[in-house]
This record gives sequence, structure tokens and C-alpha cells, in this order.
Amino acid sequence: MESTRIDRWLWAVRLTKTRPDAAQACRGGHVRVNDKPAKPSTTVVPGDQVRARVGDRTKVVEVVRVIGKRVGAEAAATCFIDRTPKPPPEIPIARRDRGAGRPTKRERRELERFRSQQS
Repeated sequence: MESTRIDRWLWAVRLTKTRPDAAQACRGGHVRVNDKPAKPSTTVVPGDQVRARVGDRTKVVEVVRVIGKRVGAEAAATCFIDRTPKPPPEIPIARRDRGAGRPTKRERRELERFRSQQS
């Protein structure tokens, strides 16, 4: 069975921009393979689940194919299945800009209507 290092695989499938970024993410504890913390040298095989914090989002992917060299975006997309849960919908917050003065009658009614819907 074929395997490769996790830092190399993250870079090859374009989840990180550079291989040192992937290694740094592993050292920082932002990468887990099968729910275990991963070092840059941790090997991955098809079927493994990889959870990586990329930027401000956490990506959950399943390894389908192991590659060691960086490939085009279309080819890279065939190497994993994205199992990342959808983010929860953002709830608007009734807030006025600081220093905007007193709310007008219309704005006050809209705020009251919005707050009554939230309760």
C-alpha cells in the first residue's frame, strides 16, 4: 500500500500554499490524522481522515489517493473527499454604529421588531 508524509500530501493536494506551511501547521498542532495529532512525518494512506486548520477554517478531508508531487487543481481535487461540515448560518446582530446618535422613530421600531423576533 502506498503512503506519503502528511506535510507533503497537504501541499500536493493544495490545502496549503507551501510545504513549509504544511509542516508548520503540523508542528503547531493544527493537523490531525484519524483524530490523533500529526507530526510533519506522519504517513497517510488512502482511507485516512485528515483534519487541518487552514487559515481561519478547519477542513476535514478523507484521503482517496496518495500523491507526492504537486499537481493541478483539478487533479488534486480527485485525491480527497471534502467532509467539512457546512458553517452555521450567521445570525444578524442588531447593532448601531458607535456615534450614530439617537435612533430615529423608524430605526427604533425596526430594532424592537428585530429583538422581538429573536426572543
